[in-house]
Amino acid sequence: MIGDGAPSRLRNLLLEKVEFQVTRTAAGSWRRFLWPTGELFEEYRSSRRLFGLPLLHFTRGRSPETGRRVVARGVIAVGRRAIGIVAIGQGAAGVVALGQASAALLVGVGQATIAPIAVGQLALGLLFGLGQAATGWVAIGQLALGEYVLAQIGFGAHVWDTRGVSPEAEPFFRALLSRLRG
Repeated sequence: MIGDGAPSRLRNLLLEKVEFQVTRTAAGSWRRFLWPTGELFEEYRSSRRLFGLPLLHFTRGRSPETGRRVVARGVIAVGRRAIGIVAIGQGAAGVVALGQASAALLVGVGQATIAPIAVGQLALGLLFGLGQAATGWVAIGQLALGEYVLAQIGFGAHVWDTRGVSPEAEPFFRALLSRLRG
């Protein structure tokens, strides 16, 4: 019974030395820990580095040292939260970012993304946006805002939507489609 003065049998793993299962290879090293609840923590860091970052950093689960998720940071970063040149995660930031929520310096793909070239349900693009709601110099979506817009409901200088077609929008999008077809 708690509070009766008897010593508690519950341990606080965060206060103990962590015994990781470590596997080292020439390519990199894995650290693994299985929580008493069955939750698995895994982390891989490649031996090769570029710009001071591991070529590949992968994380999964909560760290037994902190009880928190580790942010994957690498040239290629993969984890729930990832930061890298190529970042893949639920939350991702990088030059190229793929994630539920992503921010990218070049290309972003995700449910909600912000990037010069953005593709997602909410695609906030500077140059190009493709999504249910999209912005960009060229914006394509159900609801879109931009210079050249192809949408169900669009706002911009040259719009092709259910309300009509501007004389500049139709030839622009037809030429874009023919270029994409090759």
